[in-house]
Amino acid sequence: MTEPVLSIKDLVVEFPFRDDVFRAVDGVSFDIMPGEVVGVVGESGAGKSMTGSAVIGLIDRPGHIAGGEIRLKGERIDNLPEAARAKLRGKRIGMVFQDPLTSLNPLYTVGDQLVETIRTHLPVSEAEARQKAIDLLAEAGIPKAAERIDSYPHQFSGGMRQRVVIALAIAAGPELIVADEPTSALDVSVQAQIIKVLKKLCTNHGAAVMLITHDMGVIAQTADRMVVMHQGKVVETGTVGDIIRRPREPYTIKLINSIPTIERKDGAATPAPAANDDGAYVQVKKLVKDYEIGGGGFLKLMPGKVEVFRAVNEVSFSIEKGKTFGLVGESGSGKSTCAKMIVGLVRPTSGQITVDGHDIWASGAGHQERRKRVQMIFQDPYASLNPRWRVADIIAEPMRTLGIARNRGEVDDRVAELLRRVRLDPVVMRKFPHEFSGGQRQRVAIARALSSQPEFIVCDEPTSALDVSVQAQVLDLMSELQAEFGLTYLLISHNLAVVRQMSSSVGVLHNGVLVENGPTDAIFDNPQADYTRMLLDAVPDISKVA
Repeated sequence: MTEPVLSIKDLVVEFPFRDDVFRAVDGVSFDIMPGEVVGVVGESGAGKSMTGSAVIGLIDRPGHIAGGEIRLKGERIDNLPEAARAKLRGKRIGMVFQDPLTSLNPLYTVGDQLVETIRTHLPVSEAEARQKAIDLLAEAGIPKAAERIDSYPHQFSGGMRQRVVIALAIAAGPELIVADEPTSALDVSVQAQIIKVLKKLCTNHGAAVMLITHDMGVIAQTADRMVVMHQGKVVETGTVGDIIRRPREPYTIKLINSIPTIERKDGAATPAPAANDDGAYVQVKKLVKDYEIGGGGFLKLMPGKVEVFRAVNEVSFSIEKGKTFGLVGESGSGKSTCAKMIVGLVRPTSGQITVDGHDIWASGAGHQERRKRVQMIFQDPYASLNPRWRVADIIAEPMRTLGIARNRGEVDDRVAELLRRVRLDPVVMRKFPHEFSGGQRQRVAIARALSSQPEFIVCDEPTSALDVSVQAQVLDLMSELQAEFGLTYLLISHNLAVVRQMSSSVGVLHNGVLVENGPTDAIFDNPQADYTRMLLDAVPDISKVA
């Protein structure tokens, strides 16, 4: 009988507190066979990432393994000394994390980092390690690998950086790869490419994969079997087809039913007005943003040739009051640059943005009044919320800055009401951001956006960092608030299913150009641009799982 590459038996991970013990992983057991991809899914706090951390020996103190065992190719590894565990990482266990920038040293070229990893674990010369690094980059899909090997991490796109991280993970020929949310920050087309790269490299190198993700579409495309976790326990395990087609446990059924689909739903949104409709509430006309590249750097001490990169090229669209316009496209397409110009964070090179007929960038009287009409919800609520402020101060800041509330009592009352609006108990206003889950933090971010009483909210990837069930809750909340307050949304997302669910009209950006724009159903059901068809074809579809 073939021996599992990874065998976890009755694993328990605990975090002791002053008066209690929190059990993050509670009796988890599963195996991964050679060449097999096993997906571990569940909501935030389910224990899936903590299980992965236990496997690679990176549990933050005071957390510790309190029971059970972990075996790698039959050898018990959970009770090894830290020095021995450290030798396993990179050599026998490779790691791919969600954010490649946290895995790559910004001060060293990707070649330096690959060569160091290879030479640390394999008895090869500098020249041999460099050639192996080039081969790995090429195999991971990095074009012109021999030239790009001397580039720094910031010189790669998000998808290319993740390819570099995958190359690093397999550099020493590990038996097991632990991939924790390797595609959740990527748009659909790049996500599809990364999934193919990961599967191909693991097949070629014979590695088993523990794939931790909240994205069922990724599991459907990649995994052979899946393990469903909830509150630290395994609630269901089986082949991907069996669980998606025939889930047994209520929690698994709820999880699968939470997944948005790109298929048209009953009661689909009514057609939106065409771009540049003069009656529209929000109008974006011929928006352009140019960036200078070169010219000797920040201090201009060594003048050089200045080139102009056009990030946004004459983009025009409009949004009817109380409706949602979805803006989609790959990383680098110009979506977030548009968002920053629309909310007043980045000045356009040319073009015009009006909300209710008022120019967002016009100076003079009424400037503050115009700005408070527009707010923004960011992708990562942890990064957009001040970690040193309590929730009450975070939500109250726009009120104080804009003079909306006159005294402390009125501010507190408004903060409490906003927290209730986003389905949080007002008692949490005394807490700090780190004391919340990801979904709760995003609710705080939404409450902060509402505190200035805006009419138009730009939502930049508001749910991409959330698992499917929490994502569904946040989207439902946004829809309820839109109906209650008559809010107008610009929704920027790489999740096309979310865009279809929320938007009445859609614009598709590619290399800074709006290649397609119109009612949501028309774009999704009958796309005219080749690029739009490519994006739609790349969307993972769990309905196609056998």
